[in-house]
Amino acid sequence: MARQSSVPAFGVLEGLKVVYSAVEIAAPSAAALMAEWGADVVWIENMYTGDSMRDTEFVKEMERRNQRSISMNPFTDEGREVLFNLVKDADIFIESSKGPTYARRGITDEVLWEHNPDLVIVHVSGFGQDGVEDRVNRAAYDLTVQAYSGYLNQNGTPEQPMAPAPYVGDYFTSLMVVSSALAALRKAQASGVGESVDVAMYEVMLRIGGYYMMDYLNAGTVYPRPGARHQNLCAIGEYKTRDGFVALCCYGVKQNKYLLERIGLGHLWGTEEYPEDTSALWLDGPQAKLIESTIDEFMLTQAALDIEKEFCAVGIAANVVMDFDALTSEEHLAQREAIVEWTTQGGDPVKGVGIFPKFKNNPGKIWRPMPTLGMDTDTILAEAGYTPEQITELAARGTVKRG
Repeated sequence: MARQSSVPAFGVLEGLKVVYSAVEIAAPSAAALMAEWGADVVWIENMYTGDSMRDTEFVKEMERRNQRSISMNPFTDEGREVLFNLVKDADIFIESSKGPTYARRGITDEVLWEHNPDLVIVHVSGFGQDGVEDRVNRAAYDLTVQAYSGYLNQNGTPEQPMAPAPYVGDYFTSLMVVSSALAALRKAQASGVGESVDVAMYEVMLRIGGYYMMDYLNAGTVYPRPGARHQNLCAIGEYKTRDGFVALCCYGVKQNKYLLERIGLGHLWGTEEYPEDTSALWLDGPQAKLIESTIDEFMLTQAALDIEKEFCAVGIAANVVMDFDALTSEEHLAQREAIVEWTTQGGDPVKGVGIFPKFKNNPGKIWRPMPTLGMDTDTILAEAGYTPEQITELAARGTVKRG
């Protein structure tokens, strides 16, 4: 059956159809990326207030642009049939809920595959589709999956764990949803057999936090929470200057030599403690405390931008810690169109982050602002084969809501 869609043709995902049912960040942000790369993204919203993202003032405009909204209840008998008709020609279906909610409601992978045998189904949840029942069926948010995964415990000060913001558990998960969905799609298209992907947010964070966990698993090593410094290396972290902060990452032989000489500790270089091939200034090194305290004192005498330029010129990675005001006046961002402006459904201008990554031959674009709740219900149902009369009947029975 030929696929119908009112979505313009563009981007690397031109012709791809994605249907998703989720609220807030992790799954919707994955769909948003695919929409910006050219996919036809159908956004299923509840019939009352819609996605809770609509409660935000501005971020909703960036995170739901290029999408089409249908407002419906997929969990009634009639609603399930509507869902099956929506996904019968889709490539990917994404749902986000507590554990196996959809399966409990009778919408199993197998039932979906009866309607579309090569459909890729992505389940997004805090703790997975199976495992300890009490854990699987818990509500989960960015903060709680960070806590459960051990990722949160690696961040903050020695006295206080602190969650990285904003919502890294959600946003890291969204990238995993995109990559796993497209990987599964490649196999499904080659084999004609669908796939089901179980994306547990805590496992995403467990994998990202695995860098230092490997030392614990294999040697029992536990690094303290580093605060504004690195867990096990000198000269890496956020340092206060006389007019701001600089993120410094000094690593490598020539870089370490320059740094020690610049801060007045050049006499340490070439000694037994710090031979001339020293590429890493370890925190357990013999003069680590002296090196760190001297860097702190030195940086307080420097202007942030000046020391950034000086260090970068000799191969030391350094950057002023940018605030929003600095970012919006940064020429590099302007030339790469990292911040762009478009118009909302109400006709108001809004600014946000542009399309990324940059595809050379098939660039993404913003072709429409965030839709109003149920704005595309009629169009989407018509594309799924419903007549105007049938759509009116569905709305009258409370199965769908028209925008």
